[in-house]
Amino acid sequence: MRIRLPTSTLLAGLALVLQALEPAAGQAGAPASELTIAAIMARDWIGTPPEDPYWSADGKSIYYRQRRAGSDVVDLYRIEIASRRTERIPPAELGRVEGPDGSWSRDRKLKAFIREGDLFVEERGRRFARQLTRTTDAESAPLVLATGRSVAFRRGDAFHAIDLESGLDTTLAELCTAKDPDAPPDTGGFLTGQQLRLFEVLAARQANKEELLADDRARRVADPTRSPPPFYLGEKRRILRADLSPSGTHVLVALAAQRPEEKADPQSADGGKEDSMPVFVTESGYVDVKEIRPKVGTGSPESPTLLLLDLVRQTQAALDLSVLPGIADDPLAELRAAAAAQAAAPAPAPRPVRLAEVRWNEDGSRVALQFFSADNKDRWLAAVSLPASGALVPAVESLVHESDPAWLGWRFTDFGWMKDDRELWFLSESSGFSHLYVQSPGAAKRALTSGPFEVDRPRLARDGRSFFVSANRESAGNYEAYRVRVDSPGLEPLTAAGGITYALPSPDEKLLLLTNSWATRPPELFVQATRPGALPKALTATTSPAFSAVAWSVPEIVQIPSTHFSGTLQARVYTPVGWTPAESSPAVVFIHGAGYLQNAHQGWSSYYREFMFHTLLTRAGYVVLDMDYRASAGYGRDFRTAIYRQMGEPELEDLADGVAWLVAQRAVDAKRVGTYGGSYGGFLTMMALFKRPELFAAGAALRPVTDWAHYNQGYTSAILNTPEVDPEAYRRSSPIEFAAGLAKPLLICHGMVDDNVAFQDSVRLVQRLIELGKTDLFETAIYPFEPHDFVEPTSWVDEYKRIFKLFETHLK
Repeated sequence: MRIRLPTSTLLAGLALVLQALEPAAGQAGAPASELTIAAIMARDWIGTPPEDPYWSADGKSIYYRQRRAGSDVVDLYRIEIASRRTERIPPAELGRVEGPDGSWSRDRKLKAFIREGDLFVEERGRRFARQLTRTTDAESAPLVLATGRSVAFRRGDAFHAIDLESGLDTTLAELCTAKDPDAPPDTGGFLTGQQLRLFEVLAARQANKEELLADDRARRVADPTRSPPPFYLGEKRRILRADLSPSGTHVLVALAAQRPEEKADPQSADGGKEDSMPVFVTESGYVDVKEIRPKVGTGSPESPTLLLLDLVRQTQAALDLSVLPGIADDPLAELRAAAAAQAAAPAPAPRPVRLAEVRWNEDGSRVALQFFSADNKDRWLAAVSLPASGALVPAVESLVHESDPAWLGWRFTDFGWMKDDRELWFLSESSGFSHLYVQSPGAAKRALTSGPFEVDRPRLARDGRSFFVSANRESAGNYEAYRVRVDSPGLEPLTAAGGITYALPSPDEKLLLLTNSWATRPPELFVQATRPGALPKALTATTSPAFSAVAWSVPEIVQIPSTHFSGTLQARVYTPVGWTPAESSPAVVFIHGAGYLQNAHQGWSSYYREFMFHTLLTRAGYVVLDMDYRASAGYGRDFRTAIYRQMGEPELEDLADGVAWLVAQRAVDAKRVGTYGGSYGGFLTMMALFKRPELFAAGAALRPVTDWAHYNQGYTSAILNTPEVDPEAYRRSSPIEFAAGLAKPLLICHGMVDDNVAFQDSVRLVQRLIELGKTDLFETAIYPFEPHDFVEPTSWVDEYKRIFKLFETHLK
């Protein structure tokens, strides 16, 4: 029996019934029409799903963005919840529509937001948003001040506030990275001191100048009609970030030393030598050269200088970060000692840290700071209370300190203030999985959730006594929305839609806006009441008739026993129609990219082209395995960090377990298994063909990392440290070091304008293979217009036709 999956309506109470009516998991329904690579790689063949949904301030409508089919133009849509009426907002009315993000007043009557670089406010009782600025400058950082009567914003390096009654635009603080031109001369030098001592005229002029400056500053402070003087922050510095307090009385500024050339990311304190990327096909006909990200280990991390500016007293004070516990330790001391013969740099003391985020409490009396050490081993949550007197230097109080012998993850670092402005809430992997905690001053942290699952996307409810979160509690591949109550820890389920569901509460928190997807259906929008058991109602249905007409292979979620740790590996398996264990089948193993990414889940995959390609492969008789190997997201800290200092080793062990499972459970011929993957998946494809040639009969490596010493700082240094400190980790983890092991056919595909994994990676490997005499074992395909994520359908078609040909040639 052939049943097509629904593409619009998803009812929680019918989820199990609908799943029961689907084709058997892992098998495709009978082909409704011929499926081709050209069709599945065509732009917008699936449709254009809704993006960036958000609630209106009154909670009566939702907005979302949708790209026009075959175009890069994005339109804004509005759906009225009561009537379900959907309309596209015409350009003439865009200025009346509120934005998705912004700052709310404490009473939730006012919302400030930025649209197209200008400042707007949405006020209760007004029909349309009110525009406060219309300038060629780009305003940012909207903030409703604690008084509720003014809205602050940033323009360039200055903070302003607009009085909502009078419309007066007041400069709160102007930040200048220069020496104060009116500062008194440095009398510490001999000559200056001698001049002022010997010549009364000079001394008198200097005293008079200082008196005039002091009087001017006093008048500026006392006279509310005058703008304050600029804050001069010193020469040869650049502003990494600046955050205004909700009280409008203080600014926290993070500064870094000015680099000789401001080509790298201005918000990065690491620096590093940037690489060059030639662009061969250009409008001019000449080769263009672009600068791309620095390579790992080429920078010199430095802690930022943190200044707390008092806008009332016109003073500035530096924060002392040496109080952070463990900041003077060196977790890499042993590795540095081992690499000393290779001139590894000595450890800086104290260790450099990165300021990751700043959170002011509601009244602006305290600010919470999140730091990470540059070596990726430590995390701190600290708080600074504003001093009662301008003479006091604000103290940094460490509230949370976490260390990891491998590295602290990029996700699960959310934090914020509780309603009492004293306690912090935060996510942490300290238990081995991401969970929600509350930290009170002087007390131990208190866990609000626990168990072998991941809690993510916490959102503090308006009452301050509960949270809305997402979690994969029921199974690793199924994400639902839950409520967590502060007084009774644990998860209260709010949705049961299946697949992957993310919830956004309405302003009054009585409704949930859901984004839900299944493995065979892209994300759509639903709305439901904020209570367990409530039925969601569909708001959008955006899949194309062509996509909906196909009987897609429904992936079966399976657990593959591991032979290297006490647990299982979760995978998607696609099985051909009519498959029987009596037949010996070829198989393809797909390796997802990013490393830290989850793909063997029950929702729509970001690898949607590959999902469709896998249906095409099953129709050609292949069994397809798509496995979350160690390093993948969704399975806890230990699963993630198994690859520390040995990228490509645990993953190959897992791939071998996957192939063995295919042979035992799907009657796959072990000699007719191929593999392919992009980015990290391309890296693992190469590692498999170079180090475990018996595993696969052929492989396609797309935009692959071939040498981790040529990748970026942020990702690579966390897992492998830096090449100077840990050269052995780079040697054991880089495919180019094992290229001599290639014994099976390899296809290498790479875009030439890839500024993530540079095209140079594949060029260097090709030269290495040529020198090793592997001419008959590899071929390359280059794509002159393509970045890391391909854009042109013709490139996708060419690449996947080559992959399919590779498998048909060597696996059949």
